[in-house]
Amino acid sequence: MALYIMLALTSAFLITAVVTPLFIKKMQSLKYGQQIREDGPSQHAVKAGTPTMGGVVFIPAAILVSLAFTGFTPALYAVLIVTLGCGLIGFIDDFGKIAHGRSLGLKARTKLGAEVALTFLLILAMHRFGLYSSAVTIPFLNIELDLIYFYPLFIFLVISASSNSVNLTDGLDGLAAGTAAIGLGAFMIIAWQAGRPDLVTFCAALAGACLGFLIYNRYPARLFMGDTGSLALGGAFASLAIVTGQELILILVGGVFVLEALSVIIQVASFKLTGKRVFLMSPLHHHFEMKGWPERKVVAVFWSAALAFALGGVFASGC
Repeated sequence: MALYIMLALTSAFLITAVVTPLFIKKMQSLKYGQQIREDGPSQHAVKAGTPTMGGVVFIPAAILVSLAFTGFTPALYAVLIVTLGCGLIGFIDDFGKIAHGRSLGLKARTKLGAEVALTFLLILAMHRFGLYSSAVTIPFLNIELDLIYFYPLFIFLVISASSNSVNLTDGLDGLAAGTAAIGLGAFMIIAWQAGRPDLVTFCAALAGACLGFLIYNRYPARLFMGDTGSLALGGAFASLAIVTGQELILILVGGVFVLEALSVIIQVASFKLTGKRVFLMSPLHHHFEMKGWPERKVVAVFWSAALAFALGGVFASGC
């Protein structure tokens, strides 16, 4: 199995590393570049026009490698529904931004409606393949809580929160890709413990693809993953947690993603209630930028935090 893991990771890494430069050239020829938020850090203005939608390369690379090694299995099928579904939402969002030349994409209610549809499809697939269980394991306590009829709503919240949290984290060069690769390493161990070798291979392939993409996404980035990549990664994390029965462990493994999302929620709530901001700017990585931290330092510190969270998640899962 160890050989399969290394082959899957290496294959996805090499495919992504080889194909990405061709994709960058194509995007440059089409003048499909990133639109920068006007309310973001001023130093990010130089990033305007950088090719985006890198998820179009590394997500399919990971999926193709996974299928080559394991074929379609019920668990992988369920994970791919959410991963590809979220990636499609992101692709439509990215293309809309490029076509209209603005930084805002799909409306929130449209995204929520699509996430509801993905939740429904995932539940159908899990029922069809005998993967469905409404019991949720509470970390550290070794207790299972049966949510019964509330479980579908819980699944929706996991998918929505995970995809949007990764999306919020994708604001600095290499931040989301590196953090995701670390988290996927943790889920590789969790999937192994859960007896899901097919998902172990998927995690390895997706981690390898993220690392291959990171060659071009590290500072200074030549390509951004876009919502196509970030939403797909968030969907992958959510579905991996759901199928392995470790939904709450995702909070620990994806600790950086959680903190990024919480910073936005706290910032908005504080401003609406008191008229004051808690952070200099949200998401959290921008707060440290505004404090004068170089972008590479912020990314390095956040990667270190991601590693600590990932190890904590593995420990809490009982592996």
